[in-house]
Amino acid sequence: MGLLTGLLTLPLAPVRGTVWIAEKLAEEAERELREAQSPRRRLVEAERRLDLGLLTVEEYEVIEEEALDALEQDEEGRWRT
Repeated sequence: MGLLTGLLTLPLAPVRGTVWIAEKLAEEAERELREAQSPRRRLVEAERRLDLGLLTVEEYEVIEEEALDALEQDEEGRWRT
């Protein structure tokens, strides 16, 4: 960016900064959402609920099977890419 361009676009700097911050916040929110819905997270949460007595062993096994299947599919997808 040249000196003249920098001077002419200087008034837009706060807008660019605000847009950049908004983009970073959106990326972080999406990352947290993906992480919260990940098979590993579901498995850990189910194990915690089982330990607290909020799930029966049968309910835990169903969640565990679904999570392990999802993890397996994720791993297969990574190998193909």
